[in-house]
Amino acid sequence: MKIKLLFAMLLYCMYAPYFLNAQIQASVNIGSQPIWGPIGYNYVENYYIPEIESYYNVPSRKFMCMINGNWITSSTLPSRYVKYDLFHGYKAVINEPNPYLHFNKHRVKYISFWNKRNQQPIRDSKEVKYFVNASHPLHSEWKTIGNANNNIKVNIRKEFRKN
Repeated sequence: MKIKLLFAMLLYCMYAPYFLNAQIQASVNIGSQPIWGPIGYNYVENYYIPEIESYYNVPSRKFMCMINGNWITSSTLPSRYVKYDLFHGYKAVINEPNPYLHFNKHRVKYISFWNKRNQQPIRDSKEVKYFVNASHPLHSEWKTIGNANNNIKVNIRKEFRKN
């Protein structure tokens, strides 16, 4: 009985790091999000834009729009939406693959968000974490602030070691 218990504990110790690692992994793609995307999300796979009934896939940087009954992907919006203001229109975060498969559900859920203008875009944020985005107007400050923060951490550590 003791051998079985010891063997079980040994197996647990061998595989526990894999289970724990899977539970604490977190994805962040702030630097990949478009600067017209809303603040507040560390990870975004897709945006649904209710007013133009379209999606934007962050990893591929492509819009998904229905044209003549077919979903088309493109790096730009179709010409009929060329005047649409991505910075001020509402964007819903949809973190699921192939969101267009649930288009009818998203359309009903977000129809009340037409003409909502209450989301701050990444471009206008003064939070340092958004400066990592190369398209952010203050991206050059991110490098300076990032280095300054690292220096502060190093100095604090040195200070504690002295005491």
